[in-house]
Amino acid sequence: MLSAPVDQVRRGPIDYLMLDYLAEVTMSIMQKQRQRNPEAGYARDFVSLMQEILPDIVEKDIKVLSNAGGVNVAGCAEAIRDTARELGLGGKLKIGVVTGDDVLPRLDEFLDSGIEINSMDTGEPLANIRDKVQAANVYLGASGLVEALGKGAQVVVGGRLTDTGLTLAPLMHEFGWTFEDWDLISAGTIAGHIIECGAQSSGGNCQYDWKNIPNLADVGFPIVEATANGEFVITKHEGTGGRVNIQSIKEQLVYEMGDPKAYITPDVVADFSTIQLADDGPDRVRVYGIKGNPNTEFYKVSIAYSNGWKSVGTLVYSWPEAYEKAKAADRILRERLDRLALKFDVVLSEFVGVNATHGHLTGEPSVDIPEVQFRIGVRGQNKADIERFTKEIAPLILTGPPAVTGFAGGRPKVEEIMAYFPALIPKHLIETKVDIVEA
Repeated sequence: MLSAPVDQVRRGPIDYLMLDYLAEVTMSIMQKQRQRNPEAGYARDFVSLMQEILPDIVEKDIKVLSNAGGVNVAGCAEAIRDTARELGLGGKLKIGVVTGDDVLPRLDEFLDSGIEINSMDTGEPLANIRDKVQAANVYLGASGLVEALGKGAQVVVGGRLTDTGLTLAPLMHEFGWTFEDWDLISAGTIAGHIIECGAQSSGGNCQYDWKNIPNLADVGFPIVEATANGEFVITKHEGTGGRVNIQSIKEQLVYEMGDPKAYITPDVVADFSTIQLADDGPDRVRVYGIKGNPNTEFYKVSIAYSNGWKSVGTLVYSWPEAYEKAKAADRILRERLDRLALKFDVVLSEFVGVNATHGHLTGEPSVDIPEVQFRIGVRGQNKADIERFTKEIAPLILTGPPAVTGFAGGRPKVEEIMAYFPALIPKHLIETKVDIVEA
């Protein structure tokens, strides 16, 4: 929701606004943008948002923390500075700039020095894919953000900052927590984990009693009300839709949790098994009892690399015998692709409306389904083969089973595949830098 940050600022009191713009693949996209245009490489919609809310931010003394800087943090900060001056806020805003996460220029230095950088998933060494790497960014924790706030920054931007660090940093700044206060750091980290997906903890994407969650069209985004002892309450602005209750918080807690006793971040190893939840009134949940353990000596580094090409095409078949028609179309298309001797790493067919969600667990349908979407995707290293696949979908309309529609979007697109290579790197190799830009 593009309006969510505006609502958070204007529909009730807050002290800090946290904004997370980055997924793993986003960094490689931003790297490519910057290769085409040296002034690009950051989240431009963050600057547009700042143009709308900076007057509110300055008037209400709200501080903003974000990883919108992507791979061009300095450029993002300069754009915010220029925006502030255009709004007549020159001299009224300090912008913190946190860098050091982008290690793409240093990968060869690390490898030449004998630093082992291996995939956490497969153990494969980085050297095997080095020539394909598009982006490499360390997940930085809260330290740079805390330093920027300490230097008076009202807006702080960085690159690959952790979602949880964006919330932890204000708590450390306000309460004077140190990085050895493991239980407190764990509490702040878990607070960040609960709100990092926005309204997913305040009623959005909530399985429990979802039909009765009120007014999701105007869903309220979560707010942390924290105290110095590490306890906090999750709530939302009055008059907004959605729901904050123990169930909505539990569903968010298990999101990307992994080992509940060892949720590892750059700042702490949080113990989710110690979390206690209590009803604190309407749309209020108290969180307490949290314990944590010392952080590790490694940073996680997110590496994205080119791994071939893909394309996905769809056709819709209608009653009668829609599923039978879709299966026949799949068989016919695969036979044609084989005859063309095209090389693919994977060919995947799904029948949306029958088994695309639950796969083989679905079983065969017991009724004649009114309509089925046939969706087929291919992946491979040869772009020309993928392009030829895209030309074989449309002919099925007149040379395959009857009663077909759904091709109004035209020929499927060929897209480059960005694969994910997660690894660890010793913290002592990474230097976080904090600068202040004045509007």
